[in-house]
Amino acid sequence: MNNHKVIECRGVKKHFGEGNSRVDALRGVDFELYSGKLLMVVGPSGSGKTTLISIIAGILNQNGGECRVFGKELSTMEEEAKAHFRGENIGFVFQAFNLIPMLTATENVTIPLLLAGVEEKEAMMRAEELLNRFGLGDKLKAYPGDLSGGQQQRVAIARSCIHSPGLIVCDEPTSALDHETGAHVMELFRTEVLEKDRALVIVTHDARIFPYADRIINLDDGVIREG
Repeated sequence: MNNHKVIECRGVKKHFGEGNSRVDALRGVDFELYSGKLLMVVGPSGSGKTTLISIIAGILNQNGGECRVFGKELSTMEEEAKAHFRGENIGFVFQAFNLIPMLTATENVTIPLLLAGVEEKEAMMRAEELLNRFGLGDKLKAYPGDLSGGQQQRVAIARSCIHSPGLIVCDEPTSALDHETGAHVMELFRTEVLEKDRALVIVTHDARIFPYADRIINLDDGVIREG
């Protein structure tokens, strides 16, 4: 497998507010991540973890430094170009799943494909195939409210993978899951992401999944204390 650089952060800084109300969320973060690798970001609440992955995913812009994803500096892109780049290259798994309650599991998973212009019939077929691989073949027509937390998380992960992005970013993907379900989720990440030469960034407090990481960085007060 020919690993290539997916993320390159150099001196990344981010603050919120100004003057006496200013909060420095990131105070100079440096790291690289290559394809086929899993980076876990750990640290106490308020240490800058979610801010960092939001910058990586192009949701926030940094105030200083560089953050290149597949060689592109997202903070300098126009919003439309950034949204297009993000839609093609980055999948995001939110802590709260963010499934649309009035859509079935299959319909939720099709969203990235439909946004990319894939025909609905083709999108539904691909979503059903992926959900079957995720062990949800009997839940294709189920609505999020009828699914367990673990099942909703698998649907959210399937949605993040369906358009084959080179990078997937996750915020606490196993925090609400029992050990067995959490292990299953991590195995899905291994087979659907890492073994397909994609890169994965996970923010987590869940020490049970630390052994899956290729590297763990500890964010504390906006800087990396160890790597």
